[in-house]
Amino acid sequence: MLTARDIHKKYGQLEVLKGVDININKGEIVSIVGSSGAGKSTLLHILGTLDKADKGSIIINGQQIENLKGRKLSAFRNKHVGFVFQFHHLLPEFTALENVCIPGWIGGEKKKEVMLKGMVLLKTLGLPDKLENKPQQLSGGEQQRVAVARALINNPSIVMADEPTGNLDSTNARELHRLFLDLRDRLGQTFLIVTHNEELSRMGDRILHMKDGKII
Repeated sequence: MLTARDIHKKYGQLEVLKGVDININKGEIVSIVGSSGAGKSTLLHILGTLDKADKGSIIINGQQIENLKGRKLSAFRNKHVGFVFQFHHLLPEFTALENVCIPGWIGGEKKKEVMLKGMVLLKTLGLPDKLENKPQQLSGGEQQRVAVARALINNPSIVMADEPTGNLDSTNARELHRLFLDLRDRLGQTFLIVTHNEELSRMGDRILHMKDGKII
């Protein structure tokens, strides 16, 4: 599903990534762990096309990413990559359902069809009675489930999660762990997760350890 070769990244004189290779298969849950400053989030952002590598190649679902620029790159990202961050980044003026639907609407899908799919996702994720709630009316765990539904609305090739449980208590973190497993088992969803949470990293198929800008 994803192949990256010889990924390098510098910020000024600071070399953050020093030639990273990575392969992720369809339906895998792969965790990246390592100390702060190891380059985990930088790598995730580059693999998710939110940032650009100084050197290296990335292929997602058969598409060579370096060949895409501007609107084509944005459209590819919206369709093929879902994101879940530590802070959910829900828009406070929109309902849970509207927040989930936004990537689908950006992608040009029909409004009613996207809303129906969003309703199904929120019900599947255990929020059938929260469709019309604004983010401030939801608990932290509920907000993160809405963010997961938003990441899934366009049937992405891969979901990339950056410290998805970092802002959750232990109970909600475990529920999110189980949710990722369930989505992998039922939908064949692929996940790449950057985490400091040992329990979350152990529940996946593989753990990749990063140190000083390399996978070791």
